[in-house]
Amino acid sequence: MIRALYSAASGMTAQQINVDNIAHNLANASTVGFKMRRTQFQDLLYQSYVQPGASAGAQTTVPTGLQLGLGTRPVSNEIIFTQGNYQPTDNPLDIVIQGRGFFQVRRANGELAYTRAGNFHLDRDGNIVTPDGDQLDPQITIPPDAQSVTIAADGTVSYTQPNQSAAQIAGQIQLANFANPAGLNSIGGNLFLPTDASGDAILGNPGGQEGLGTLLQNYLEQSNVSVVEEFINLIVSQRAYEANSKVVRAADEMYQQVNQLGR
Repeated sequence: MIRALYSAASGMTAQQINVDNIAHNLANASTVGFKMRRTQFQDLLYQSYVQPGASAGAQTTVPTGLQLGLGTRPVSNEIIFTQGNYQPTDNPLDIVIQGRGFFQVRRANGELAYTRAGNFHLDRDGNIVTPDGDQLDPQITIPPDAQSVTIAADGTVSYTQPNQSAAQIAGQIQLANFANPAGLNSIGGNLFLPTDASGDAILGNPGGQEGLGTLLQNYLEQSNVSVVEEFINLIVSQRAYEANSKVVRAADEMYQQVNQLGR
């Protein structure tokens, strides 16, 4: 019964973390470029009373054995990088990555971060920046008298100026990719940092030979969170938490009966 108490308690703790993760997903259901996380669990060690395959006699072995587990624990909440829906906008600096890849962002401390959110703006110097003011890398500057800005599928940024018919090239947007994007470190602000698990960034032009996606102007990639699916997961998690709490209650009642045997 002691084992049942601790196993059920580990299940309640695991489901509590699962609900926390679901709450985070739902809170970011409208966040541009957000990627949902999925909690994954793992069973704990087993106490073996009879080892499977142990000798049962001179010529026979135990077919299944007797092993009792000690509960569960959450081991990860993997980032799911499926494509989100596209929302059309009137902002020429709104960009969607159609396929794999991340925008490179130069933070204020000089560190490179990566994002799927393509809601860019211009700062006072005409540099393309994120809503937090971090510059897109490589740096691209649009002059203040530019009448229109065009971003091609391959990342080429061009603009037109008054009394000029030919477009001017402002720069080239490069994308980064990782061998294991799920291993990136989330730091908030729609930004990721590379880790040993993700590997180093693989750079290239959109639509290039590195398998990177192409760009689509005047669109934003929405969160890939499915509200319906998250509510279903929430119901399942609530029921699992409730079931584990009933196991705790049942084990407690069994202890009460044992304590009353000597009375």
